[in-house]
Amino acid sequence: MFVLQITDPHLYGRADRKLRGVATDASLRAVLDAALARYPDYGALLVTGDLVQDDPSGYARFRNACRGLEKPVLCIPGNHDDPAAMARELAAAPFQHCGTHSIGAWRIVMLDSFAAGDVGGRLGDAELARLDEELARTTGHALLCLHHQPIPMGSRWLDDIGLRDAAEFWRVVDAHPNVRGVAWGHVHQSFDGRRGSVRLFATPSTGAQFVPASDRFAIDDRPPAFRHFELDPDGRILSRVHWVEAPAGAAAAAAG
Repeated sequence: MFVLQITDPHLYGRADRKLRGVATDASLRAVLDAALARYPDYGALLVTGDLVQDDPSGYARFRNACRGLEKPVLCIPGNHDDPAAMARELAAAPFQHCGTHSIGAWRIVMLDSFAAGDVGGRLGDAELARLDEELARTTGHALLCLHHQPIPMGSRWLDDIGLRDAAEFWRVVDAHPNVRGVAWGHVHQSFDGRRGSVRLFATPSTGAQFVPASDRFAIDDRPPAFRHFELDPDGRILSRVHWVEAPAGAAAAAAG
């Protein structure tokens, strides 16, 4: 069962707006075209936050980019999102705002780490309790998704704006052996690792990327990307990041 992940489109209400040298609308569309061409039999599209760049009118652009999609589009907010506007604008099928989604032997649990006034994230007591309850009643395998990274990325400035209550998050996860993977956005770079038996995945943006292992903010010269997950019935996860050539006029400026 294939699940496609995109993250951090940072859309504006106008298609010609750029962020960090990238025309985010054109770049998102190029990534979606590449992902759907490669995996036409995908089961769901997972979107892990920062759909817009502090501009709620960007949700209309996101709906337009996803026009014609019939499979579920599973969305969670990031720090640049407006959760209330996001829930309102993406209320109709195929969109789903947070909650859970079952696919084969798997349950995808979408977590809201938005914290008002904070670039970093926090799940909070209510969301952690919901996670604990969802995992307790999940009979199959679980893939957890959030915007903010729950582990250090080895990049000082990014590690300062990660998940504030990561220790509490991991206490819940550690109590449930059916958790197979955790996926996030926010960091604009690729990561594939493990914490015990749990696979860990960070996925690059559909726009500009950040230089990994950099103490200071720096833009990488890597292109836009998406990730695919192959969720096996036995609990194994096969995954890969796919880098996408940006269309003319959407390419990022060189890092510097």
